[in-house]
Amino acid sequence: MSRGRLLQGDGRTHIDSPLMRESLVDRKVIASTDSEREFEVLPDVMLVSIGGQSIFDRGKDAILPVAEELADARGKYKIIVGVGGGTRVRHTISIALDLGLPTGGVAQLVGAMEEANAVLLNALLAKKRSMVMQREHFWELPLYLENGMLPIVISTPPYHFWEPPAEEGSPLPTHGSDFGLFILAEVLGMKKLLFVKDVDGLYDRDPKKHDDAKLIKRISLSALFANLPEDLPIDRQLLDAWRNARHVERIQIVNGLVKGELTRALAGEDVGTIIDRGETHA
Repeated sequence: MSRGRLLQGDGRTHIDSPLMRESLVDRKVIASTDSEREFEVLPDVMLVSIGGQSIFDRGKDAILPVAEELADARGKYKIIVGVGGGTRVRHTISIALDLGLPTGGVAQLVGAMEEANAVLLNALLAKKRSMVMQREHFWELPLYLENGMLPIVISTPPYHFWEPPAEEGSPLPTHGSDFGLFILAEVLGMKKLLFVKDVDGLYDRDPKKHDDAKLIKRISLSALFANLPEDLPIDRQLLDAWRNARHVERIQIVNGLVKGELTRALAGEDVGTIIDRGETHA
């Protein structure tokens, strides 16, 4: 049966397709579409996430050094910078819930807070040819990169206009900044995601509560789930989604308050914590 042939017989006209007359949420149909390869848009690009609370909320002493390192990195590495909204997001959510706004409306407001940080960072990097991506204009990112620019994105594009209802409690947007940037990296076929936080990396216990907490320098995703710490510097939803992802292979967490650590991570050095999707013996 040739593809593209028109079929009739049930009162309608169909284009011959393996998905014809099928429900796209049927598990058997989904399994039949599995492929070993998907087209990767930006496989050689790294997404660098700058934490809202970790960096932006700390003011110029934290923001300026990170901005300088990003400025020095432009042209040396293919990177896209993502930003979170920080504490203002929580304040905005609190007011929105008091007003009774729906979850999708709250998610839209969260995105507006992150856009403010994107504009702030863009002002600092404008002389270095930075550019804020407008909402979901993903198709413009390759153009920016090919012209030597430094694209800046917000972390909630997948949920800027809607958000699944919470399973319990108040209708809070449950997908955080880390998760949003992970999804952005995954759908664009990126291999590496770098999170710039205010901690040295991932610890087996909360270092703020336990003096004997040990830094995990390198670990595989499966090993991490086998003994998952209660306190994580990145969203738990991110790790859950990563189990079924196809493209992101490595996530690195570094301390943006330590001068030069971001630069070392961009250069490929094993600083902070590295989480590999596959097994690692390091």
